[in-house]
Amino acid sequence: MIETFSKIISTELNLTVQQVKNTITLLQDGATIPFISRYRKEMTGSLDEVVIGQIKERLDKLSAIEKRKETIIKSIEEQGFLTDELRLKIEDCYDNNTLEDIYLPYKPKRKTRASKAKEKGLEPLAKIIMAQQERNIESRANSFVNDQVGSVDEALSGARDIIAEWISESQRSRDVVRNAFQRSAVITSRLVKGKEEEGIKYRDYFEFEEPLKKCPSHRVMAMLRGEKEGFLKISISPDNDHVLENLNRIFVKGNMPVSILVEEAVADSYKRLIEPSIETEFINLAKERSDTEAIRVFVENLRQLLLAPPLGQRRVLALDPGFRTGCKVVCLDAQGQLLHNETIYPHPPQNQWGLSAKKIDSLVDAYKIDAIAIGNGTASRETESFIKSIRFGKDLQVFVVSEDGASVYSASKVARDEFPNYDVTVRGAVSIGRRLMDPLAELVKIDPKSIGVGQYQHDVDQSRLKSALDQTIESCVNQVGVNLNTASKHLLTYISGLGPVLAQNIVDYRSENGAFNSRQELKKVARLGDKAFEQAAGFLRVDVSDNPLDNSAVHPESYMVVKNIASDLGVSVKELIGNHQLTSQIKLEKYVTDKVGLPTLTDIVKELDKPGRDPRKGIKVFEFDPNVRTLDDLKEGMILPGIVSNITNFGAFVDIGVKQDGLIHISQMADKYISDPNEIVRLQQHVQVRVLEVDKSRKRIQLSMKGLN
Repeated sequence: MIETFSKIISTELNLTVQQVKNTITLLQDGATIPFISRYRKEMTGSLDEVVIGQIKERLDKLSAIEKRKETIIKSIEEQGFLTDELRLKIEDCYDNNTLEDIYLPYKPKRKTRASKAKEKGLEPLAKIIMAQQERNIESRANSFVNDQVGSVDEALSGARDIIAEWISESQRSRDVVRNAFQRSAVITSRLVKGKEEEGIKYRDYFEFEEPLKKCPSHRVMAMLRGEKEGFLKISISPDNDHVLENLNRIFVKGNMPVSILVEEAVADSYKRLIEPSIETEFINLAKERSDTEAIRVFVENLRQLLLAPPLGQRRVLALDPGFRTGCKVVCLDAQGQLLHNETIYPHPPQNQWGLSAKKIDSLVDAYKIDAIAIGNGTASRETESFIKSIRFGKDLQVFVVSEDGASVYSASKVARDEFPNYDVTVRGAVSIGRRLMDPLAELVKIDPKSIGVGQYQHDVDQSRLKSALDQTIESCVNQVGVNLNTASKHLLTYISGLGPVLAQNIVDYRSENGAFNSRQELKKVARLGDKAFEQAAGFLRVDVSDNPLDNSAVHPESYMVVKNIASDLGVSVKELIGNHQLTSQIKLEKYVTDKVGLPTLTDIVKELDKPGRDPRKGIKVFEFDPNVRTLDDLKEGMILPGIVSNITNFGAFVDIGVKQDGLIHISQMADKYISDPNEIVRLQQHVQVRVLEVDKSRKRIQLSMKGLN
């Protein structure tokens, strides 16, 4: 099937058949998307992770269709209706809807009005009516009256039911209706009677309609959620009169009385059988498209969050702020290990400001703290002011860090395993500090749905969402690479080719044997074979290895190439690394072989210039406006600093320090038209915003970036 699948996918994605075929072969051979993208560019024509992911997704769908075809063929064959022509028609079909249309006449059904009429012997009458040549149909119908059929009207009604089912099972009629839905379907939302007060948050959709093809995904998701919660009733329908005209044109011949019966059957078939079926199909299609868009938004936000700038290996004091319960304080070493914890009470009702300041100052001195992290939850702004009022004996950077998901982590098994002797408050503070040091390493421990980005994440297909998020985490972890000797089990789990079992085995090996001295030593890890080594090695860094390439993104399979290059330049590999003067002299064409092409050689030279370089940018300190702390402090026209906290397809939310994020609608993001907020902003970006409107009753803030930034 690889040949067939490759042709279909290459046409859909505008790729060469060979690109797709090679990618499918690699995927089926157990290669991961990050590995293929980074180390198999010659085979794929340098396809990136996004396209490889699209190939994999389409491959999975085509494989599922292939399995469905096998089930359908078996079912029809068992019924005795399978012909060579029908088998070929099924085998050549790769569209789900068309496939189900083909199967519909043979699909086992529960008792229907048509099947009951057939049991009464009315199918011959239905055929006579459908031929539309009988001039006295009542007389012919009378011959079907018996102990099961009580009257002519009953006979004609039963025959119409049979005809209606025939029409509904006709692929041609279903295509007509489907085309009408595609061209002119309108999605309509109405309030469920008596739910006005309960469903007030959906009031925009109490009386709403819009052409389906123009309705953006977030509106579809909002309406579907409202229906699921019992406040709205959603329907999708085309121009029914136009549809019936087209159907009648197919099935109604002439204008004799018998033709009127067929016209009645057409109307019944459409209203009772075809329209509800196609409407369900289009509701599901709208849901699927909306899911795709919502997942895309979530994935992009997660990627930006995971690749947020890290502080790096610095000693950090982290605070989880609070009023009555105090501020939880932890001190972490440069590797994120917990050195000390306690609680201070600088805020009301205790107001131990002086004692707390003295304690923080002594902790900074005792543990040689380099930076301070403050959670952005309750009492965050007050705690930030308190910390900045302390005169330390050294320059300290103070950062406000997102707490989203910290409470989920602190109560999780992962946190209990890491800190079995500490309560959730200490674990939460540790998570805040570690997020500052390395957001990626810490966030991989938390369910992505708990970290405050995305839209309608609980409404989308959960298996698709999980797959997309896992793939995104894997992509980010491998893009950055990890230190084999310090990475946690959770971080190692996402390294290409590893997974939970091998990640744990690596941690166990470190515990028993000490630090890895080389990448080759990985092969001593239990159950880590050649395939896993091939997939993982290039993404793992060993900074204590005698071979400097072990601390780079150069794959071990290319070490000999680098040695040959160094030898030709008359230097050692160590002398070559980081020496741009030398790397600029390399003639790549000289080292091209049947296995190593220019794309790989180009990557190798880039890596030799900056070995193991972290692709993430450096972190910057951010400060809110000190005069703005609550909604009451906001005034229209104010220009304030903010941090982008979430991005949707209709705009971006910005934290301006008042415990309620403001919305910059997409129309207010730039002085030009944009179709995607990601064209203008990134998650965690520092921006300037203008306050347009403050609705205190609904706690809504409208912001603008026009003319700023």
